[in-house]
Amino acid sequence: MDTERPQRPEVAIAILHQDGKFLMQLRDDLPNILYPGHWALFGGHLEPDESSDAAIRRELLEEIGYTPPALAPFGCYEDTKVIRHVYQGAMTVGLDALVLTEGADMALVTLEEILSGERYSCRTQQIRPLGSPHQRILLDFVNQQQG
Repeated sequence: MDTERPQRPEVAIAILHQDGKFLMQLRDDLPNILYPGHWALFGGHLEPDESSDAAIRRELLEEIGYTPPALAPFGCYEDTKVIRHVYQGAMTVGLDALVLTEGADMALVTLEEILSGERYSCRTQQIRPLGSPHQRILLDFVNQQQG
């Protein structure tokens, strides 16, 4: 009998960069989400029949009230849990212009923090880990920019 594999959810996430730093969201500490309490890239699930291009713009507006003037596809990262459509773009406004509506905190993260795999959150006053796929994606992006 042919058994169908359950379809993995698809998400669109963004590498938003400014002056060598990267915007990240501290995910809420909820047991029903992937990487609770971890630093991750902003973005979210694609709606039915929604393109990843449309989803990333919608998600950024919903989560931080901002979409960069230009977003370009960076790559697609798949694992056993999710398919991540990754975009990248320069953040042309300051952190103070963003309005966080989802997550526990947000910050511009340095390359050193990405390499260490953790960052301090001013709001929670705790050092929190980076989600491993998000760390890998950012390191791939940095390596591509340097190469």
